[in-house]
Amino acid sequence: MTRTQPSRPPSPSRPTNRRAAIESAVRILAPRIPRHEFESVTDHALGSRGLHTASPETAAWLSLVSYIRHRLTDYDSLLDEGYDVESARFFVLDEMNAILEGWASPRRVQGEEEAD
Repeated sequence: MTRTQPSRPPSPSRPTNRRAAIESAVRILAPRIPRHEFESVTDHALGSRGLHTASPETAAWLSLVSYIRHRLTDYDSLLDEGYDVESARFFVLDEMNAILEGWASPRRVQGEEEAD
């Protein structure tokens, strides 16, 4: 007679494990990111409903790109001035990649990438 294990309830430490995985991914993606920005990117990755099911690496990258675009460039100002999303993204692309380079990121944003 085979005995089956009862299913375990979700571990209360799962959010902590996800946080650790996302923090690790952010450190790999942006080793020189300033601490306050590191925390904002991590919190966004954890709090975004749209990133809830994403892998930690994907959540970290998309949060990093979104944070840079909205907080460290003129992207939102360009939208407010009437630029369409594609044009605004084009105009901030080089600045975003310069920030990623300054943070020693091995990745760069491509023109067609979505992260909002």
